Amino acid sequence: MTDIRKYILPLSCLALSLFSCEPKDNLKLINEDISEVRSRFAPDKRVAIFNIESVNDNGMLILKGESDKPEAIKALQEKLDGQHIQFTDSIERLPSQSLNDSIYGIINISVGNIRSQPGHSAELATQATLGTPVKVLKRSGGWFLIQTPDQYIAWIDGGGLQLLNSEQYENYKNTEKLIYLNNSGWAYASPEADAPVISDLVAGALLPIKGEVNGYFEFEYPDGRNGYIPTNTAERYKSWQEKPTLTAAELISTAKSLMGLPYLWGGTSPKGVDCSGYTKTIYYLNGIVLPRDASQQVASGELIDSSGDFSKLEPGDLLFFGRKNDDGSERVIHVGMWIGNNEFIHSSGMVRISSMDPDAPNYDSYNRKRYLRSKRILETGGKGVIDLSQEDIF
Repeated sequence: MTDIRKYILPLSCLALSLFSCEPKDNLKLINEDISEVRSRFAPDKRVAIFNIESVNDNGMLILKGESDKPEAIKALQEKLDGQHIQFTDSIERLPSQSLNDSIYGIINISVGNIRSQPGHSAELATQATLGTPVKVLKRSGGWFLIQTPDQYIAWIDGGGLQLLNSEQYENYKNTEKLIYLNNSGWAYASPEADAPVISDLVAGALLPIKGEVNGYFEFEYPDGRNGYIPTNTAERYKSWQEKPTLTAAELISTAKSLMGLPYLWGGTSPKGVDCSGYTKTIYYLNGIVLPRDASQQVASGELIDSSGDFSKLEPGDLLFFGRKNDDGSERVIHVGMWIGNNEFIHSSGMVRISSMDPDAPNYDSYNRKRYLRSKRILETGGKGVIDLSQEDIF
């Protein structure tokens, strides 16, 4: 709802030299305030929206745009109030009111492709597997702007999403689920090996369980279809979630099970992975949700090395690569996972194992030259890391 704030201060404009009564001067001041609030509340546009601008409409200053951060909008309003600036608030709060109460969704296909813009030709930003719950922020035609559990914001085709209202979403969260553990497989129309296929599945899919019959789990898709999978391909989510402490050996086993998987920009599933999508998939299939991109993952965990002393590393540590700029800043553009014996595993063309030993046949001189640092996530967690044994986001 539009909120018009008016301050009629004929005397203060004469008395206070700090504030100008000219809209063009206020416009400049407001833009500075917008930038400051954005830097505090939404510095990373991948995980927060604060697309606000001010315009001068015949002498009236108007705030336009959209944001999913009510605390940021409030902070901006308070700054402008304190500066005695007249303005009209035309900011759209997300989730959009046009969605009514359908502000949640569940991924309804084996792997939802989530894009930077609402179109199939747009860059693939990330992926989410079947059963992943998401927040829905707005709609554009047949596309929905969503936020995944790791806070990433991008667009998905409505064909891959089942919309839910608040009540339906709570019911889904409280439903007992399975987690699919095979890297890939099939769901069937009945509990028989020769039954018709309903869909493909990949590791990490979350499936509301309905029962167990003849060595098969019966589950329900978000859109209400029923499917069956062999019981040896999945585990009840609660027991999987409460498994003993994660070990480096388990991470390595998961990582090697995806050897040769093709590189896919934006991929975060066993259908294809980019570098950070690969490390994210390794950890997720072992109960840890990492931030999406390498430049976000590098902010997590404990710093282990930044000098190239690989003797400090332990299996499971993440290695980050990129370049240092002349101004001292860095650009992190690649990540892999240490597996011991001077080797790391990463997605580069395909999932492969490379070495930091110059005498090894798989020595990776290119990445050795652009090595930046290593961080430890296992047992340390850190910024943006979610331990599913401690936090039930699904």
